[in-house]
Amino acid sequence: MAIAKGVKDALSSSSMIRKMFEEGNLLRKRYGADKVFDFSLGNPDIEPPPAFHQVFLRFAQDDAAGRSKGVHGYMSNPGFPAVREALAKKASREQGVMLEGSHIILAVGAAGGLNVVFKTILNSGDEVLTSRPYFMEYKGYTANHGGVLREVDSLPDFNLDLDGIRNRLNEKTAAVLINSPHNPTGRVYPAATLHALAEILEAHGKKTGRWPFLVADEPYREIVYIPGGTPPLLSVYRNSISVTSYSKSLSLPGERIGYIAVNPGIQDEEDLLNGLIYATRILGYINAPALMQRIVAELTEESVDVRVYARRRDAFKEVLDKAGIPYAEPQGAFYLFCQVPPKKGGSNTVGDDGAFVDHLKQHLILGVPGSGFGKPGWVRFAYCVDETVIRTAGEAFKKAMETWA
Repeated sequence: MAIAKGVKDALSSSSMIRKMFEEGNLLRKRYGADKVFDFSLGNPDIEPPPAFHQVFLRFAQDDAAGRSKGVHGYMSNPGFPAVREALAKKASREQGVMLEGSHIILAVGAAGGLNVVFKTILNSGDEVLTSRPYFMEYKGYTANHGGVLREVDSLPDFNLDLDGIRNRLNEKTAAVLINSPHNPTGRVYPAATLHALAEILEAHGKKTGRWPFLVADEPYREIVYIPGGTPPLLSVYRNSISVTSYSKSLSLPGERIGYIAVNPGIQDEEDLLNGLIYATRILGYINAPALMQRIVAELTEESVDVRVYARRRDAFKEVLDKAGIPYAEPQGAFYLFCQVPPKKGGSNTVGDDGAFVDHLKQHLILGVPGSGFGKPGWVRFAYCVDETVIRTAGEAFKKAMETWA
């Protein structure tokens, strides 16, 4: 029996990130881990902050001693009430609105949260607009629930193209999906851009009677290098939803814990919240991991040391500068999005990202082609690796560029 056509079609263009990661595993087996410079996967290598381990151990000891009863059983689908209240206070500070626990839905990571949101808001054939380049799994998340992802090119500095978004809005537009700090470019969308986008969506709603949701994928919100941090979203547009996780801010990607924060002024608030809870159940998540819920509720003031990523960014920029590879200046996250340099003699002007990535592999350097994010001619390098690896890779980058002809 053949698999579903949609899945079969998706497999042919499956995530290049994972493909490069698997190739890295093969190269490590062949040449040794210390010889391979793998910048393919955005897998945080910084350990969670010490407070995480302290809370984890305390809960484990309380459970073993019988001081906690029923904490590993089923709970209400949106999460423990006390956890939702704690996260509502955190989100209120970050987003500039007054959230209550009822506006928080615990999620199985940001990916799980986005699927819950799209299951709730999308009808068959509805469209979701997003800025290109983008995390390619967005296409699958949208298609999972009958939607269609529509791409709008970003501006040359990777800010949102507001005119482009305005021109793509139509009666089928259910949502605009943004990601800031941005994967793969590291761009942080300015507050002025978010306010202008909100005005565009309000005008569209008044004109058509359908106000699109503004959905923000925000797992990198706390990994930011510019003054003022990541501007709030929920305070600029009433039909807004933030989806985040602790994969990056606490270095817990494998624990699959995050949450959805819903603007308290959102249209049809009660129906939407009930829909999100229902979707959490029928998508098979049932609820977010119980132990991780309890832990993150006590760590609302904790984060990994972002200065470590800043030092790595600067070290990688130095390597790229010496090699002659241009890049977009990252304001957040932990990626460098690099333009494929012209070959010696200037024989190519656009840059073949697939060919460049294959060339780098010959020097045991792994990155992800920009075409994997809908942006050919670019390559993404993740610098969530030890700084020693970055600096040691300098010679390999230099040799790769000397033979890029």
